[in-house]
Amino acid sequence: MDKTEIAKIERYLRRTFANHSISVRARPKKTDSAEVYVGEEFIGVLFVDDEDEDRSFQFQMAILDTDLEE
Repeated sequence: MDKTEIAKIERYLRRTFANHSISVRARPKKTDSAEVYVGEEFIGVLFVDDEDEDRSFQFQMAILDTDLEE
């Protein structure tokens, strides 16, 4: 994922979730994925899927049981 693609995905996520504090950041030494943050909190990983001719992206977010406690 290059900087242009990361910026496009970040704009998409911000618009879709109406949250301008979402950021997509390149991962060191990885070109097939990026990290997603809300503010400074890491929330998941975005993976590139380009095995088929259609390029797509998969967002993976783990929600821990302790995160659900109020």
